[in-house]
Amino acid sequence: MNLFRQLMEKPWAAMPGGPGGPGAVVELRDGRAFFIPPAKLGLRIFFAAVSVLFFLLIVAHGSRMQLEDWRPSPRSWLLWTNTALLVFSSLAMQWSQRAAHREDSDGVRIGLLAGGGFALAFLAGQMLAWRQLNLVVTFDITNPAIAFFYIITAMHALHLLGGMVAWGRTAVKLWRGVAVARLRLSIELCTAYWHFLLLVWLVLFGLLFSGNDNLGILLTLCGLR
Repeated sequence: MNLFRQLMEKPWAAMPGGPGGPGAVVELRDGRAFFIPPAKLGLRIFFAAVSVLFFLLIVAHGSRMQLEDWRPSPRSWLLWTNTALLVFSSLAMQWSQRAAHREDSDGVRIGLLAGGGFALAFLAGQMLAWRQLNLVVTFDITNPAIAFFYIITAMHALHLLGGMVAWGRTAVKLWRGVAVARLRLSIELCTAYWHFLLLVWLVLFGLLFSGNDNLGILLTLCGLR
């Protein structure tokens, strides 16, 4: 019994540096210094997963184009317009976020409407680009380059559609009179998502529109060739 009592003793508690003593260690953490909202943490994890997904698609694209049956797909100049629309959409969402920090409800509404409108225009432009490609005389669905074009652009469009769901929920709450302060986090998350998808699209746009001329350099830098 004495042995058990000795094992359970806390000798440092009786020392001058023990709890409450002159040399006591003060707990400085208050639980907020490193706090990240769960929604932000979840979005960052999602960004990492999506980045891996698109990176694997790019690598598969580069590996497939090395085969003899690869024929580069026709370039669609409409992609330039679509890229500009997505840039404007991202800028509008940034405007909305800054307005939210100022609690400017009118600025938030303008930014959200413009951001969503440009995003829908981008999606419509992508559908028009697919139709345009389908009408090209040299169109051949068996061409792996065209198949990859559809897969990559469709994957990006699906992710943007998912963002539009969150955008719509935030817009509905705002129009129902919910205070801007309560929607600030949702607007920040939507804006971050828009910026992320813009960055992903710029990489994909450079890949698809360049005719794959620079893909070999990219794979070499990544150590995949």
